[in-house]
Amino acid sequence: MFKIKQVFLKVAILLLPVFFHAATACGQVKIVQRPLSDKCSRPRDKDKPVTHLMIHFCSVCTEQPQNPYDLNAICRVFEDYGVSAHYLIGRDGTVYQLVDENRVTYHAGKGKLPFPPYLENSFNGSSIGIELMGIGTQKEMAVFMDAEAYARIAKSDIGFTEEQYASLKQLIADIQKRHPEIKTDRQHIVGHDEYAPTRKTDPGSLFDWKKIGL
Repeated sequence: MFKIKQVFLKVAILLLPVFFHAATACGQVKIVQRPLSDKCSRPRDKDKPVTHLMIHFCSVCTEQPQNPYDLNAICRVFEDYGVSAHYLIGRDGTVYQLVDENRVTYHAGKGKLPFPPYLENSFNGSSIGIELMGIGTQKEMAVFMDAEAYARIAKSDIGFTEEQYASLKQLIADIQKRHPEIKTDRQHIVGHDEYAPTRKTDPGSLFDWKKIGL
């Protein structure tokens, strides 16, 4: 019996990496709770389905060009301005939940989709907002900072990371389980720059939609 237990233990140890890989590949997205105060959101209407998802970029590059992805500083900006998104994805792919999905976040503002149902100035109530820690091109950031300030940002901090794309793709699939009316297409998953092109540039030209299957 002791020999049988030893053999079983050796087999289990050999197979452990296989089981661990499978659990990692097939498991749900891991989310870190980093809640914003309720002033940054409001309760969602129970009879209004979530049909769309909007992607943004954010940073504190104007205040901290050499440390643009300070999580606490980014959240302070949200709190100070009373704005929000449901999720924030860090450069290493960590997903932070800022607001529960049963609340409406203030992430879209005024605008209009270029196709039906348009959702003119009413996108927030029908959507989930996802922020990625990211910075656009100099032209896209010109509304926030001049060329000299932009030049102080490290090139590695511009654009998005592979870890972010992987987490975003997994997060979208996870959200769709709860909100199946969010279809995997460019009519239901949009950028802020498509909804409000006269005032917003995110996620911008550096965001590769193909990396999330769109």
